[in-house]
Amino acid sequence: MGRITLEQAAAWCGGTVDPKYKDVTFLGANNDTRKLTPGQLFVALQGARDGHDFIPAALEKGAGAVLCTHCDGDYPAIVVADTRLALGDIARGERQRLGCKVVGITGSVGKSTTKEMVATVLESTYRVSKTPANHNNDIGMPMAILEMPEDTEIAVLEMGMNHFGEISYLTGIAKPDVAVIVNIGTMHIEHLGSMEGILQAKLEILEGLGENGSIVLNGDDPLLWNLHKTLPRATYFGASNTQCAVLAADVTENNGILSFNVSLPSCSTEIKLPLEGQHYVTDALAAIAVGLCFGVSGEKMAEGLARFRNMEGRQEIFQAGEYTIIQDCYNAGPESMAAALSVLGNKPGRKIAVLGDMLELGDNTSAEHYRLGRIVAEKADMLFAYGPNSERVLSGAVTGGMPAGCVRAFSDRDKLVEALKVQARPGDVLLFKGSHGMQMGLALHKFLHEDR
Repeated sequence: MGRITLEQAAAWCGGTVDPKYKDVTFLGANNDTRKLTPGQLFVALQGARDGHDFIPAALEKGAGAVLCTHCDGDYPAIVVADTRLALGDIARGERQRLGCKVVGITGSVGKSTTKEMVATVLESTYRVSKTPANHNNDIGMPMAILEMPEDTEIAVLEMGMNHFGEISYLTGIAKPDVAVIVNIGTMHIEHLGSMEGILQAKLEILEGLGENGSIVLNGDDPLLWNLHKTLPRATYFGASNTQCAVLAADVTENNGILSFNVSLPSCSTEIKLPLEGQHYVTDALAAIAVGLCFGVSGEKMAEGLARFRNMEGRQEIFQAGEYTIIQDCYNAGPESMAAALSVLGNKPGRKIAVLGDMLELGDNTSAEHYRLGRIVAEKADMLFAYGPNSERVLSGAVTGGMPAGCVRAFSDRDKLVEALKVQARPGDVLLFKGSHGMQMGLALHKFLHEDR
């Protein structure tokens, strides 16, 4: 049974509804008929394909109603000028109706993992809802809000972007009570021009923050720490900046467990995470800082983080027959590549880096891929690089001291897999990583499941 009437949704978004359908209800929204469940609002978006062409299929699958710019039949519908903007307006109205607290999270690297950790920390004390998977854009985040259970006390919403104004739009819908910026990296610098441009785009999250809202920032990030005088009420977290209110110390890794002590304003506690890689300390500290904003005890935060499990496709480490696989194929930028290679470098056995290009780096593309190769030379024994910039990675690796016979560059992903099958041997550790568009997960699947 739905919870939002078409009359109510139309009032929120300025749409029109045939009076005979005004009391029809829906719960949740979807723009993909393949994933739509009965009772949802089908959103007919204008994209590469016109969503209006799929309205009959959506109705056949049980859509509760349709959000569209025109009707070609007699069915429950909200008619609007722009379905994308209307979806956002409806989500804004629902967020206000629910009256829950909201945590908004953005950053260049690690925001999805941070979102998951924040939810884990808060779940010990509150009823929590969160954006699923990669629902962090102008379509996904509003749909996540419309899916939230009625009894949600805190919503944890991830906000992504690659252009100016995108987070401004999202934060205007979410109206966060706590705004978190995990870090400022080089992802999407192609569209934003500089690190300072990326900082300004991330700071848009503060536009939706209420007057009494809380700000949580990474004090180890120089660009964010530089704001401490202009944002005096911000809570800073970090591991190297001793002026942070949430401060990590004594970081160790042992048998797949990442441990550290965290000093809080009123106490200190030990944190144990079932993860490998010191870069996860940053994400955990952000989650702890958010927990403080909501009065969660240090003990409960530690218990929650000890149970943490990362999302699928984000640094999953597993045995596949004779190989150890590090699957980190969701996305990649210079910072996350370096972190993943650090994890690879700490593994016993022969280490093979299977890397796709990093996208959206603009004028930094050539230099960053060369620098990536230099890092590979320090952390891996072999390199298989794929993409238009693979030769630059190869060049950096050879310059960094990796033997020429241990590096290969490919413009064809299938040929990379064929060569990898020939070279890989029992006991090897293989890291698969690249930007989402490089589909390195497909390379991994073919390596593991297609006959040699």
